[in-house]
Amino acid sequence: MLTDLPNVLTLLRIAAIPVLVALLALHSALGNVAACVVYTAACITDYLDGALARRWQMLSELGRMMDPIADKLLVGALLLALAGLTVLPVFSLYAAIIIMLREILVSGLREYMASQRETLPSTRLAKWKTGIQMVAIGFLIGGDKAAVALHLTFLPATLIGGILLWISVIPTVLSGWGYLTAGLSRMMASDPRKSSKIVS
Repeated sequence: MLTDLPNVLTLLRIAAIPVLVALLALHSALGNVAACVVYTAACITDYLDGALARRWQMLSELGRMMDPIADKLLVGALLLALAGLTVLPVFSLYAAIIIMLREILVSGLREYMASQRETLPSTRLAKWKTGIQMVAIGFLIGGDKAAVALHLTFLPATLIGGILLWISVIPTVLSGWGYLTAGLSRMMASDPRKSSKIVS
């Protein structure tokens, strides 16, 4: 049910996106600190929705569908916002492009698999990818302005965020390749005519 608490938490994560973009658009230390607080709360909901669904036995197909969508919307929208507001370091721009391309590819593959009544379950590597991306984006959202406002002048937050974003590219590409090969294998297995053509 959409009104189950785990699903509500997932919806709140999506609802946080425009708030985060608006706070970042202020281009102020206070806005960045507030964005960090909202973003941290959104990331916590990512853990809570799954944990509560398992504990209270509220697992559902709707929840399984919404959770990765919420993650992709949060990461994708914030990367676009950070790039558009010139907050994203130039050296990390290509990392963001790779991440966005992978998400589009996997989303399209999932959509096609669903139309064929096939599923593409999430992998542990993909969860690590999401975790590293979220930490990286957290540093980028706060940036050096938030570090100074919190008297953490020794912390190069923007640089750390940019480096972590590049590190996240490794599981991003590997998990994307894993999804692609798994999806193609299932499609070939479900269509014996195609698989026989490949063998011959």
